Amino acid sequence: MNMIDTQLKDFCQKNTIQNQQLNMARGNPCQEQLDLSNELLTCVNKMNCITRDGVDVRNYGGIDGINEAKDLFSKYMDVNVTEIIVAGNSSLNLMYNALALALIQGTTNGPGWLSQGAIKFLCPTPGYDRHFSLCESLGIQMIAVPLNEDGPDMDIVENLVKSDHLIKGIWCVPKYSNPTGICYSDETINRLAFMDTAAGDFRIFCDNAYAVHHLGNKGTQIANLLEACKLASNPERAYLFGSTSKLTFPGAGVAMVAASEKNISYFRKQLGFQTIGPDKINQLRHVNFFQDIDGLMTHANLHANILRKKFDVILDVFDQYLSSGNLASWRRPDGGYFISVNLLPGCAKKVVDLAKTFGLTLTPAGATFPYGYDAEDRNIRIAPSSLTVEDAKLASEILCKCIVSVSSSVHPNLHN
Repeated sequence: MNMIDTQLKDFCQKNTIQNQQLNMARGNPCQEQLDLSNELLTCVNKMNCITRDGVDVRNYGGIDGINEAKDLFSKYMDVNVTEIIVAGNSSLNLMYNALALALIQGTTNGPGWLSQGAIKFLCPTPGYDRHFSLCESLGIQMIAVPLNEDGPDMDIVENLVKSDHLIKGIWCVPKYSNPTGICYSDETINRLAFMDTAAGDFRIFCDNAYAVHHLGNKGTQIANLLEACKLASNPERAYLFGSTSKLTFPGAGVAMVAASEKNISYFRKQLGFQTIGPDKINQLRHVNFFQDIDGLMTHANLHANILRKKFDVILDVFDQYLSSGNLASWRRPDGGYFISVNLLPGCAKKVVDLAKTFGLTLTPAGATFPYGYDAEDRNIRIAPSSLTVEDAKLASEILCKCIVSVSSSVHPNLHN
């Protein structure tokens, strides 16, 4: 153990955390955030379980969601009410279904992808590990493309999609992207909508997970991808996914998919083979809880007030420990759930391993890249949400000390 590691051990012992597990690995809402939604547990009962259309939510039916939920969440997704399906609690499940359907039976623009050859997807990186694991589980080849401050590198994207008909899609998190927190520029969204693709059945899988999760005084506004695709005469190109997982209860939220009316009709037909209806009680519960889109946004602000303190304390610690050297770089996100940190090459895995020995769990190094492979071994994703403010400060101090220790070991000639 070198001198810096000894200092780190002394720091941990001084702060009595040697037996405490600090977890910055996943973006799980904390107890305080979950408590914001406790009224969900009581806002539907036997006296108010009938919708405005006379539908008893305790019974079968309503395969694409109750009308009240479609009204509310179409505003959340910024689409027309005829362009949305409201389902169960998991948007990841909807993404998997959309991918599996395209692979086996095709899209509204063509036959099953599997019948056409070895399918490929573009993956802006650093990105969301669960998107990548979906592709890997279904045998879809992933091609990493750089994620810039305004979205994926569109020069690279456009060159790839116009030359290869087996590139069938791209993952996008256009607002407060996981993990960097960047928002796509209007130019990027328009280029995605208008670009020429060799595949006539090319799809943009757009994850709207952080649409209302701003950290500033007001949310960043971005262009509407679905409307841009309509203007580009590519109305079927965009699939938009969202959920309330970070707004209410992750295990009992509401998920939705939005797309063109033609795509929605296609999805609705396929749902008929999978289910007789979603959990309509939970949908009505969320409608009663939020009341309207203004109520939803007010609730999102309550989350922001909790999360902002944790982001601020972590970023302040980074500034204190790392800003004077060239050991790491990061950005202050305006929203979302994560902080993306780039270290010196060859350091990420060692930092994650070292942090673990001192009681700090981080997302595995490489997780933000397809196949878990970060060629430069430098990116780490930080998730502040589940920690208290005090623990967030401790965890970020441990992380910074690990970064200093590993950097000096891997790059001994580095002058800070």
